Amino acid sequence: MRLATLRTSQGPRAALLQNDYFVDLQATDPALPSGVRQLLEGGPSLLDAVREAAASPKAVRIPLKGASFLAPIPDPHKIVCIGQNYLDHIQETGAPIPKEPVLFSKYATALTGHNCPIELPKVSSAVDYEAELVIVIGKPGRHIAPAAAHDHVAAYTIGHDVSARDWQRKDGQQWMIGKTFDTFAPTGPWIITRDEVPEPHNLRIAARLNGQTMQDSRTSQMLFRVEQILPYISTVFTLEVGDLIFTGTPPGVGMARKPPVFLKPGDVVEIEIEGFGVLRNPVVQGA
Repeated sequence: MRLATLRTSQGPRAALLQNDYFVDLQATDPALPSGVRQLLEGGPSLLDAVREAAASPKAVRIPLKGASFLAPIPDPHKIVCIGQNYLDHIQETGAPIPKEPVLFSKYATALTGHNCPIELPKVSSAVDYEAELVIVIGKPGRHIAPAAAHDHVAAYTIGHDVSARDWQRKDGQQWMIGKTFDTFAPTGPWIITRDEVPEPHNLRIAARLNGQTMQDSRTSQMLFRVEQILPYISTVFTLEVGDLIFTGTPPGVGMARKPPVFLKPGDVVEIEIEGFGVLRNPVVQGA
């Protein structure tokens, strides 16, 4: 199941992808919530109702071509990110291999959707790209056991951890402040439910800048995986339905290149994960 949030004349709407069109779920069945997070909160029974709505002969359809996307889950309670989580990326940077997950956060104001612009802040001259697999939480939990970790995953999506390196390294290591400028967390185009991603740790992941491949690796390079990330994080705080966890990036980032490659107005970044589709974002000058 592939669920997106679309911009419509009635406001943001949860929609289910079916071939070359979306089904506007609430327009089809007014009993369904308009938000993807709220659909996930309803659990399996509500997702069954989603399938029934999509199969209805009265389903309200929106063509895929020309659809206007928001972030699939525009209202998560938390956005948690893992740094230095790909072995090949760690080797690229020369950093020591971490013994525990390196964590930072983004805020919901950083979220944006497929085909929406990444806005370069005037206060940064070193904005970088990072392709990432994102976990979508589907079952709340605290002190999650490793064996139960996958049961707490609702879905996955493509993420782009846009990073202002000059702010990230301001006065040492200020990870969060360089990572959460507005529009610095594109996600989408949709979430893909866990049943369609039986092995999240063996997927090709790549980033293209203006058509040129800059990152190309596999999620098998992850140092910390779902069964380690969720127990570690949930030791500290409760994971809630719809929370997003960015799981790190492979090598090829702009800051590690010689000379460095940073984003500029007019660029187009595409993040692709095997079987997921492509998250595309143009780059513009922002405030």
